[in-house]
Amino acid sequence: MTTDTERIRLAIYQRFAETGQSSSRDYAAAETALDDATVDLAFETLADQRHIVLGEDGEIVLAHPFASINLGFSVMGEHTLWWGGCAWDSFAIPHLVADEPSVLIATTCPGCGKPLAWTVTRDHPPEGSEVAHFLTPIARVWDDVLDTCVHQRIFCGEPCVDAWLAETGYERGSVFDLATLWRLAAHWYEGRLNTPYRRREPAQSSAYFRKAGLRGAFWGLEE
Repeated sequence: MTTDTERIRLAIYQRFAETGQSSSRDYAAAETALDDATVDLAFETLADQRHIVLGEDGEIVLAHPFASINLGFSVMGEHTLWWGGCAWDSFAIPHLVADEPSVLIATTCPGCGKPLAWTVTRDHPPEGSEVAHFLTPIARVWDDVLDTCVHQRIFCGEPCVDAWLAETGYERGSVFDLATLWRLAAHWYEGRLNTPYRRREPAQSSAYFRKAGLRGAFWGLEE
């Protein structure tokens, strides 16, 4: 990436972290004092390199772990309210926002509609018998990343996962507990609010997934 593109990337992420709000192209231009053409090119480059996800209007929908739209998870700190991009992203946010000692993550179970919430800190996983279900195998997360995020959810328990799968016709993905989700999220986006930053590629992260306690072909791992 060019220096200008990295400046815009950092401005996008810092605004999300500090305010929970996305950066429009106009805002990015004003914040970095760069011209519209440079900003437009930077947005396209950042999207091509998977630092952000653009909507049909060309504006930011996702800058993982932050979202500009409701994808099923709210993340509330003492000072800021964010949309989490998915279960993974929502649990990652408290590890990035150093000014917030804890956050309240809220969602609903896709299986039964029950409201679910946890206080999540950087110190240890939250308590709870709920489980995460990820539908899309790790090798295919960027085939349709928005659909991938929509289907990384938390359920009351495995019976709700089974009921949801029976209703939707989807095949079972990866199911794991909250402690594993917390470990998965804890360091995945480490350094994203610093510069320069290099994305962590899922296809190159087998050691990270194993350390989180994940196994199997879903995660690109040998048993």
